[in-house]
Amino acid sequence: MQEVLVLGAGYAGLKTVRQLQKQSGDFHITLVDRNEYHYEATELHEVASGSQPKEKISFSIKDVINPKKVTFIQDDVVKVNPESNTVELKANGTLHYDYVVVALGFCSETFGISGAKENALEMVDIKSAENIHRHILKMMEKYRETKDKNYLRLLICGAGFTGIELAGALVDERKRYAEIAGVSENQIEIICVEAATRILPMFDDEMAQYGVDLIKKLGVQLMLGSMIKEIKPGEVVYVTSPDEDAERHSIVAETIIWTTGVSGSPVMAESGFAERRGRVIVNNDLRDPKYDNVYILGDVSALMDSESNRPYPTTAQIATRMGAHAAKNLLLQLKGEAPVDFNYKSLGTVASVGNTHAFGLVGSSKIKGYPASVAKKGIMNKSLIEMGGLKELLAKGRFDLYH
Repeated sequence: MQEVLVLGAGYAGLKTVRQLQKQSGDFHITLVDRNEYHYEATELHEVASGSQPKEKISFSIKDVINPKKVTFIQDDVVKVNPESNTVELKANGTLHYDYVVVALGFCSETFGISGAKENALEMVDIKSAENIHRHILKMMEKYRETKDKNYLRLLICGAGFTGIELAGALVDERKRYAEIAGVSENQIEIICVEAATRILPMFDDEMAQYGVDLIKKLGVQLMLGSMIKEIKPGEVVYVTSPDEDAERHSIVAETIIWTTGVSGSPVMAESGFAERRGRVIVNNDLRDPKYDNVYILGDVSALMDSESNRPYPTTAQIATRMGAHAAKNLLLQLKGEAPVDFNYKSLGTVASVGNTHAFGLVGSSKIKGYPASVAKKGIMNKSLIEMGGLKELLAKGRFDLYH
């Protein structure tokens, strides 16, 4: 019996397993993940703000796998050894595979900025998102004791997709924060500091400007063209010019959240793959160029877009479709047939700014406001049913379309 080993139960890894377990054949699947649950990484900002509990964006892995075909191991992956077809785990020793799917996800990327790791809060998983929420509530309570306005200031480093969605979620919860602090809602400051002079490059100028206007209308201070140079305890140091001798400015805040960038899992470098920032350029069939039994998917994969000559952005959408395609190719290989190339065309992108505001593209159509918010919740529900099936959709789906 052939052994298919899947590393990571995020969008790509879990989709691979869910597709494979539907098929019959002389193979067994082992799934490894550090958590006992799958979580919707695109919804972490809601847990960080406190607008949703972790249970709303996660479900047990064992609830959605077939134990007759899949063995689940909760453990950390230490290293992949593609030369010997083995994987080293932290607690469970060494596993052998005939085929491996590496879908180990992302970690926070500091780009070498001094103090970013030590003095800013990261948002990379449920634990770190919950940590942000606890921290914010603690700072509101601290304000009650000290009357120091720095405790009321929530500073987000980065105004990319994650930063914008987090800012919107914080706006939704601002009233609750104000009640805890004993202040008026407009005293809670939400600030986004962004190096670029234009946000969200996946949108055209009109849509990007709509996003800027919306964020500002909701009371978020958006500081574009502000390049972070250092993060000190409770302080962000930045410049507004690329000149080496540019004057340094600073903002003091007791809540500093880092959303500026991510890289692929450090396991990729540890395993000797030809990676850059934890991502491996894969063949069009999603396999590693050097090893024909190694699939690399999701945040650790760099699939080149022939039109732009750049890797496709790492999104839940492409990761899920990579997982489905890898399962298809694995079934072909298990039958002794050649795998086929993966063709990707984005179905669109929608950014939520709180629970009732959104904007983006569905196909090539621009959508804004309430219709975009409904579309965003539809996208969330589609992801839930793809990852967890009807049971998880009914339990955790977003049906508050008029809220």
